[in-house]
Parts: sequence; C-alpha cells; structure tokens
Amino acid sequence: MPGLLRGVARTAVVAGTATAVSNRVSRRQAGRWAQQENQQSYAQPGYAEPAPAAAPPPAAPSMDQKVEQLQQLAALKEQGILTDDEFAAQKARILGS
Repeated sequence: MPGLLRGVARTAVVAGTATAVSNRVSRRQAGRWAQQENQQSYAQPGYAEPAPAAAPPPAAPSMDQKVEQLQQLAALKEQGILTDDEFAAQKARILGS
C-alpha cells in the first residue's frame, strides 16, 4: 500500500507542476501577442486615434466679477477666516488675471 500512495503522490506532483508551467507559458505568450498587436496598431497611421480637441481658453473675468470676488474676500477677512497675507495674495491673483 505505501508504494501505491507514493506513486499517486508523485503523479499528482508531476501533473500539478506541468499544469502550472503550462499556464505560465500560455500567459506569457498571450502577453507577447498582445504587445505585438499594440505595436502594430500604433505603427499603422490609418488607424491612429485622433487627438482630442483642445478646450477653448477660459474667458477673462469682467470687472464686475472681479469686484464681486474682492467683496467676498473682504467679507472673509472681516470674519477672521482669511489672514492679511492670504487676503493680499488672493487680491493680487484676482487683480492680476
């Protein structure tokens, strides 16, 4: 009986190893094929994806919008939410744009 168990165990180990190696080879080959397909698709100019359209630049804020933003900043400063330095930096950013 011990000889039979040893034979069955050896067969199981060999079969498991063969399966693992086979699966690894299959995954590696599939990866290589996918990589080759990607390289070929980029090499063909007729199948290249079009470049995305550039977004138009944002419109410059009007003077009314700038005044409103400055009023909001002043209110935040009066409430103590903004420090003097933060207020000055945001004011410069608004007036600079």
